Amino acid sequence: MIRSMTAFARSEATNPWGTLTLELRSVNHRYLEMAFRLPDEFRLHEGRLRELIQQQLQRGKVDCTLRYQPAGVDAKGLQVNQVLVQELAKACEQIHAVFHEHRPVSAMEVLRWPEVLQALQVDPEVMQQTLLKLVSKALQEMLAMRQREGDKLKQLIGQRLEAMHAIVLQVRTVLPEIRQLYREKLLVRLQDLKIDFNTERFEQELVLLAQKMDVDEELDRLTTHVSEIRHVLQSKEPVGRRLDFLMQELNREANTLGSKSVDIRTTNASVDLKVLIEQMREQVQNIE
Repeated sequence: MIRSMTAFARSEATNPWGTLTLELRSVNHRYLEMAFRLPDEFRLHEGRLRELIQQQLQRGKVDCTLRYQPAGVDAKGLQVNQVLVQELAKACEQIHAVFHEHRPVSAMEVLRWPEVLQALQVDPEVMQQTLLKLVSKALQEMLAMRQREGDKLKQLIGQRLEAMHAIVLQVRTVLPEIRQLYREKLLVRLQDLKIDFNTERFEQELVLLAQKMDVDEELDRLTTHVSEIRHVLQSKEPVGRRLDFLMQELNREANTLGSKSVDIRTTNASVDLKVLIEQMREQVQNIE
């Protein structure tokens, strides 16, 4: 299952008691890391939100932002904090006793005191259920976006694997010619130097040189890794870390191919392979 780690989702719910707006943003990250920005009324639900996200996502840096806009208050939606008003009345009596102040405190003065006038309380269970539905909806939207981007990444990686496979086949085709040209080149140099040499010893040295420049093993491993990546791309599980490891192995073989090169064609093939591998590696960094 190829899913990108880059995604954005937004969901909103309007209720008689207010409007909730949730935004989820995720970018690539080695592990799953979550950050929450929640209003005070919803901070106690952070643990449950973490559980929901962990059930759906394996990797990525996820930012969860919730905005709460209470419904417009009116005369029917207000209540007086009776306990606070009684405490204020007692405080006023004590002050009057000290300063002998007899001017009565007006109702408007009391109403202006913080938290005397309150909006009707909403059932916390109702708010929680609304929030959980909102998160579930946003997560589904995020997963769908991750999947769409993942399908694109899978297609791009597949194209580069095809190009790598073609390069490996080309190198296999020209290897016999490269070995023959290298042998002839050595013979010409020895003849130009007019040095008498033992033919049998010369052939032995050629065998040793051929072993040092032999890249059949590297080509076989490149072919195997390409085949494994294609298999991994069909997996139903998150495969980002496995693909990252395979990119390292591909790069190792491409480097060895270049270090053993004695011909411009294999040198160019090594460079082209590393370019393709780097392009894939950048894409793999964003796969869950």
